[in-house]
Amino acid sequence: MPDEKIETLVIGGGQAGLVMSHRLKQRGLPHLVLERRRIAERWRSERWDGLAFQFPNWSVRLPDFPFPHGDPDAFATTAEIVKFIDAYAEFVAPPIRCGVEVTRLSRRDGAGFVAETPSGAIEARNVVVATGPYQRALIPPLLRGHPVFQVHASNYKNPEQLPSGAVLVVGAGASGAQIAEELLRAGRRVHLSVGTHRRLPRRYRGRDLIWWLAEIGIDRTPTAQRGPSVLGPVISGAYGGRTIDLRRFAADGMVLVGRLTAARNGVIEIAPDLAANLAGGDLVYAGFLDMVDAYVRQRGLDLPDDPDARAMLPDPACVTVPRRRLDLGADGISAVIWATGYGVDFGWIDLPVIDGGGEAVHRDGITALPGLYFLGLPWLSRMNSSFLSGVGDDAEVIAEHILARRWR
Repeated sequence: MPDEKIETLVIGGGQAGLVMSHRLKQRGLPHLVLERRRIAERWRSERWDGLAFQFPNWSVRLPDFPFPHGDPDAFATTAEIVKFIDAYAEFVAPPIRCGVEVTRLSRRDGAGFVAETPSGAIEARNVVVATGPYQRALIPPLLRGHPVFQVHASNYKNPEQLPSGAVLVVGAGASGAQIAEELLRAGRRVHLSVGTHRRLPRRYRGRDLIWWLAEIGIDRTPTAQRGPSVLGPVISGAYGGRTIDLRRFAADGMVLVGRLTAARNGVIEIAPDLAANLAGGDLVYAGFLDMVDAYVRQRGLDLPDDPDARAMLPDPACVTVPRRRLDLGADGISAVIWATGYGVDFGWIDLPVIDGGGEAVHRDGITALPGLYFLGLPWLSRMNSSFLSGVGDDAEVIAEHILARRWR
């Protein structure tokens, strides 16, 4: 028999879980939130010291709770975001228990769901899984067993954490690009492995990228219209927020290489795809500028031209004569940072709502099992589903769905 019963159980105490609690409280729906460690744990322990949030301050908000700031166009630090989420938790005052991990979620015939924890089992009629998208750090096995210092971006803290010598950063997405630039500014010799990516401008025609996404309605693009790409944009709020330009990195001394394909005895083979990957990023970038220009013309907006945004540096030598191998020893590389992304970890969910690839199966966060929901995942219902400013809309839909179930 379960040790406890609750109408709705929310699993996860990050921003998604807190927002879900807020929406449930607004409707007078009893619930309990379980958090395996601390509120906003991943913001606290899986971000590096110098991280700058990718969204400008004016765009940061949670339902009924704007982000306090002194400069709307600045970009918050990790500590500022943690402070904001803590303040939101005080505002919501959720019924939350921290330090309680759900080790298994199953279904009891005719009695809803059962969440097993080290302190006992909890039965719930409804369950909202709000554990976020950054659950499992993905590290390719290329250098498994090699003695070189290796760390995933989620555990990187600062340049001083690394042994002296050159650094290889694998992955030129938003995290990899920002970490690589931080290391370069710290005086390190940096090699950056560049794969397929989507480069976008930080600002264009006097407006931030996030302003354009909202103005044109791109951030509200429904999941069904997402397209095949699963890559996030390469943008940064670091150093005041500037457009990421990998050729500029190279001009400043960074060595760009292509995708890593194999390794043996510390010698890494590199695919001949660097130029193509840069060209692909340029194509996305130029296409976005073209779309904005067309929108400005159609709407007759009085915004300045921005020809400098289209200026391109020439290909550096590391592109025209690309490296095909890196020898960790001969190249003096003492550390490897894997900015290779994350996967979800739903192995604890013992229910038929996870596909063969380990991903949640749902429609706008609502699963085929009555009463089971997901919240806070990228593209849950639209592009901005995992944004701080967008998760509230999905939570409202789920809260209404739970409310309607009370009468069934």
